[in-house]
Amino acid sequence: MKALLQDIAQCKLCKDKLPLEPRPIMSAHANSKILIVGQAPGIRVHNSGIPWNDPSGERLREWLQVDKNEFYNPELFGIVPMGFCYPGTGKSGDLPPMKECATTWHEKLLAQMPNVELTLLIGKYAQNYYLGKTQKKNLTETVGAFEEYLPQYLPLPHPSPRNNIWMKKNPWFLEAVLPTLRDRVANCIG
Repeated sequence: MKALLQDIAQCKLCKDKLPLEPRPIMSAHANSKILIVGQAPGIRVHNSGIPWNDPSGERLREWLQVDKNEFYNPELFGIVPMGFCYPGTGKSGDLPPMKECATTWHEKLLAQMPNVELTLLIGKYAQNYYLGKTQKKNLTETVGAFEEYLPQYLPLPHPSPRNNIWMKKNPWFLEAVLPTLRDRVANCIG
């Protein structure tokens, strides 16, 4: 695992496609119990080098009911986004993650993480990659059918403040999904 993490830290696969110098940001350990698969680092995370070190991360930790010490303990949480580097900004937010990261690194990482009990699939890119044809016609329906993917996967919307409208339109998420998420997380790390 140590050699693999060093290889990822030095990755330059997308150097010519990225707006900034590559800075792979992820965290994993052979003992990780929960895997968080999100989209890609935003500019704040790129600048700090710390995954989920932004308002989205604050909301995610609130959803999980964990503090920063627990969240950033790689023996508890592996953080492996679909793209490890900041992809740049488009018309309506950050650009999609670079596909090379998942196809090059995810399988190798997962092979070194035998203790993962739960994988949180945050957003459509993670859900597309890991759920494939079993996902529903859109993110809302996929998250609404979360029980179908347990115990291995739990699909979630992105915790970004930009999704406040989605949260208001889908109050069932707070009522049904969050309690299950919190129970599963507590059981995995408790």
